[in-house]
Amino acid sequence: MPSTANPDADQQPTPLEKPFNIAVAGRQLEALHLTGDTAESPTIVFLHEGLGSISQWRDFPQRVVAATGCSALVYSRYGYGQSELLDEPRKLDYMHREALEVLPSVLAQCEIENPILFGHSDGASIALIYAGAGHAAAGLIVAAPHLFVEDISLQGAAQAALAYRTTDLPQKLARHHRDADKTFWGWHDIWTRADFRNWNIESYIASIRCPILAIQGEQDEYGSAAQIHAIANQQPQTAMHLLADCGHTPHRDQTPRTLELVTSFIKAI
Repeated sequence: MPSTANPDADQQPTPLEKPFNIAVAGRQLEALHLTGDTAESPTIVFLHEGLGSISQWRDFPQRVVAATGCSALVYSRYGYGQSELLDEPRKLDYMHREALEVLPSVLAQCEIENPILFGHSDGASIALIYAGAGHAAAGLIVAAPHLFVEDISLQGAAQAALAYRTTDLPQKLARHHRDADKTFWGWHDIWTRADFRNWNIESYIASIRCPILAIQGEQDEYGSAAQIHAIANQQPQTAMHLLADCGHTPHRDQTPRTLELVTSFIKAI
C-alpha cells in the first residue's frame, strides 16, 4: 500500500550513489548500490511500498548502512520510480511474480546471495513470499506487511483515490515517478478489484527458515495488527513490534525507533 499522507512526498529525492539499470524480463529497472564497510556481512535489499520508489526511501537505507556496516541494494520495481513504465493492468499475482521471478533475477544479476530483505508494505509481502517459497535469506524485516486484505485496506485505497483526485497528490508523486497517473492507478485498480479481496499469502509463512522482524504502526491506515500477528502465529520466534504514534510508514513516522530495531536485528544476524 502507499503512504499518501507522506509528509515528505513533496520534497525532492535525496541523491544516493552508484545508479545503474537492471534488465529483468526485457524491462529496465533503476537500482542503487550503497557500499558498507563490512564485506563479509549480508547485503540488505530494500523492497518499497505500493507507491514507492528508490527516492521515497529518502536517506533511510543510508542510515541503515552506516549503522550496520552492511552494503545495500535499493531498486524501483516495474512501473515505479524511474523504472520502465507500466504498460498493462496489474494481475492478481503481481506480488508473487515480483517475489518468485523478478527478485531472484535481480539478486542473481547483482551477485547477491542470502540477503537480508527489508520490505515495506507491498515490498514486505514480496519478501515473505520469496522466503516462504524456499529462497535463501539471512533475515526478513517486514514493515506494515500485507498477508491478506482487510476492510481497512480497502478503505485506505478509497481514501487514496479521493486524495489523488482532489489534492496535489499527483504533483507530489510526479516528483518520484516517471508517470504518476500510471503508477497510482496501476496500484489502485488491482487493490480495489472485487476478486482481489481473497488475496492471501498466509500459506507461505510456515515455510520461512530465517529470523523475522515484524513492525507495524498502531495508526496504520492500511492494515491492523492482525497482519503481524498472523506471522507470529506461525513463526513464534518473530520479533514483533507495534509502534505507537505511527502510521503506515514506520521508517518515516518513527525513524529513530525503527532504525534502532532494524540495527539490533541485523547485528544479531
